[in-house]
Amino acid sequence: MKIAISAADLDHKRIDGTRIYIQNVLKNFGLLDTEDQFLIYHENEFNPELKFPVFDNYKIIKLKFPFYWTQTRFAWEMRKTKPDILWMPMHSLPLLRSKNTKTIVTIHDLAFKLFPDHFPKKDLRRLNFFTDYAVRNADKLIAVSNSTKNDLLKIYPGLREEKIRVIYHGYDKDLFSRNVSEERMEKIRAKYKLPADKYIIYAGALQPRKNIQALIDAFESLQRDGSVKEKKLVIAGDLGWMYEETMKRIKNNPKIISTGKYETADLPALLWGAEVFVLPSLYEGFGIPVLEAMACGTPVVAADNSSLGEIIGGNGILYKPNNAIELEKSLREILGNNNLQKQLAEKGLKRAEDFLWEKCARETLEWLKS
Repeated sequence: MKIAISAADLDHKRIDGTRIYIQNVLKNFGLLDTEDQFLIYHENEFNPELKFPVFDNYKIIKLKFPFYWTQTRFAWEMRKTKPDILWMPMHSLPLLRSKNTKTIVTIHDLAFKLFPDHFPKKDLRRLNFFTDYAVRNADKLIAVSNSTKNDLLKIYPGLREEKIRVIYHGYDKDLFSRNVSEERMEKIRAKYKLPADKYIIYAGALQPRKNIQALIDAFESLQRDGSVKEKKLVIAGDLGWMYEETMKRIKNNPKIISTGKYETADLPALLWGAEVFVLPSLYEGFGIPVLEAMACGTPVVAADNSSLGEIIGGNGILYKPNNAIELEKSLREILGNNNLQKQLAEKGLKRAEDFLWEKCARETLEWLKS
């Protein structure tokens, strides 16, 4: 059986949750299935940080083309090659393809439907058109959480529930560990100009949906009443879009550190060095960063919306979303509270074990081939 996979997103310089997903599923497909042939297509050069092993039954195919790659060069290749199965890990589907090819599309989230003002207009048009087409025309869908599945059923009336399977993301057990040596931690502190003491951290892209300004509001309120004293807030992540006001506030507060783009291999140490990880996001399809933080034994505080409560369960602190005062209260509850931090660290580590990339890849293969 020939299974074609669009992996062009692994060519991008910016690494986000969807690219981590594709990378880690490809790390496992070849281990789980040695019989079928995997045709892995991309456009230019893979991001060197997004490495995955190449197995004997993997064929990596680079198809260069200057514009609308998925709908032009890749679509033509699918029409010509006629694979048995086509898996699209990113919200899209070639308009032209062989009728004999079974198609499966992963839907990560529908944030652009729920928060259209948080996306550039050109991206919004593209996301709406191609997601609408993929949802209505794919043979099967993968939703990365029950929250995303429920959003699909609400936004697309008439969509059959049996067409959707929920398959959770995972975390890289080899990469994320609670134990980071002091020598390694010193190197990370020097590299990203981190404080010697434990800090508050957010990790992810800088874009409006992540609601970073609510975290800055809460932190600055704690600064004003002396609750955080010399403690610092670390914003770790690459620039996404519509980030200008957030960056302005970061630069105006000397107690806020922006790491900029970080290397994936450094993320476990960044998280391990923190007293608490905060995700104030307005919406997450899954929320890989909270899982990675829990896997590092770092207590998690997150907005109680979309998938976050589903993934964290009772293993972190959830606060009422869109409310910097509630976030401030949650931070007051955990900062300096060693007993609570220890409890949440232990519970988070146990919870993380429920989400492994091998499990995600196995369930994905089952759904592709069923």
